Amino acid sequence: MPQILVVAMRTQEGTMTFTGFSREALQFLADLAANNERAWFQPRKAEYERLLKLPLEELCVALGERFVARSIPLVSDPARSPFRIYRDTRFSRDKSPYKPYVSASFPWVGGGPGGYFSLRPGDIFMGGGMWHPEPHLLAAWRGAVAGRPAEVHAALENPEFVRTFGTVDGERLKRVPTGFPADHPDAELLKLKDVTFGRRLSDAEALSANLPDELADGFTAALPVLRLLGGLADAGASERGA
Repeated sequence: MPQILVVAMRTQEGTMTFTGFSREALQFLADLAANNERAWFQPRKAEYERLLKLPLEELCVALGERFVARSIPLVSDPARSPFRIYRDTRFSRDKSPYKPYVSASFPWVGGGPGGYFSLRPGDIFMGGGMWHPEPHLLAAWRGAVAGRPAEVHAALENPEFVRTFGTVDGERLKRVPTGFPADHPDAELLKLKDVTFGRRLSDAEALSANLPDELADGFTAALPVLRLLGGLADAGASERGA
C-alpha cells in the first residue's frame, strides 16, 4: 500500500492540522452560488483558498492518518483527493465557471470502489461505492449478485452498514439486464448501473474538528460493501491478466 504510506509520512510531519470547516466557509459557498462568475471569484480567490481549499487538504491529511491507523485500504491524499472547484464547461449548457461546493474522493487501493465527501451549504455528504463503473466491473457485480447471492447479501445486510447507510442505490435500468430472468429475486440489484451508498452530515459535524473521525467511522462501517466491490475489481484484474 505505498500510497497510504506516503500520506502517513506527510501526517507525521505535523504541518497540517484540521480544525473543522467554518461558518464563514459555508457562507462563501452560498455567496459563490449566487455570484457564480469570474468577476466575483477572482478577487476572492485567496479567501477561497483560506476558507475551503486549505481546510479540505488538511481534512485529507487527517483522514489519511485514520485510514492507516484503522487499516482501511482507501487513499486520502491532500494533492490528489480534492476535486478542483473549476467546472469543465466545454460540453455543458451551464457555463457557470465554478462548482458551488468542494469535494474529495478516496480511491480503494487496487481500484474499483472508493469513498467520497462533499461540502455544500445544506447538503453535506459522505458515501462511496462504484459510480458509473466500467463495463467489466458492472458485469462482475451482476455476476456476483446472480452467482454468489449469500456473499452479496451478507455485505449489504451487515448491521453496521445498514445502521449507517441503509442500503446501496444508484441509477437503474428500467428492466432486468439481458441474460437474467425478469423475475429474478434480486432484480433491483441487477438493474443497478451504479452501486453507491451515502448519508447526509449535519453542519455541526462538518464544522467540528472531529470530522475526520466521523468520516473514518462511516468508511469503517462501509468496509463489508467496499471489500465486496474491491474484490470484483481484483477478480477482474486477475481474469484480464490470465
